[in-house]
Amino acid sequence: MKINELRDGMRKVDVEANVIEKSDAREVRSRYTNETYRVADATVEDETGTITLTLWNEQVEQVNVGDRVKIENGYIKSFRDVLQLNSGKYGSLTVL
Repeated sequence: MKINELRDGMRKVDVEANVIEKSDAREVRSRYTNETYRVADATVEDETGTITLTLWNEQVEQVNVGDRVKIENGYIKSFRDVLQLNSGKYGSLTVL
């Protein structure tokens, strides 16, 4: 699937893209379990466009600028009117 085909609410998304930018990690607290998680945003692109990829915990160190990543069984959501690609609990993120 190509980035320009992604829409809010889509599930079971498979995408390959290049990481062109990555934010510093920040800590967020779960509103359900009171646990703390590390989160960073990476901008990924293919030949059709760019999207924000949300990285959680160990994914923050796993992914670097210049890497090619593959997201399998991911999902799309909109946060503050910005589309975000997430691997989620049931998906996977692989550095190629």
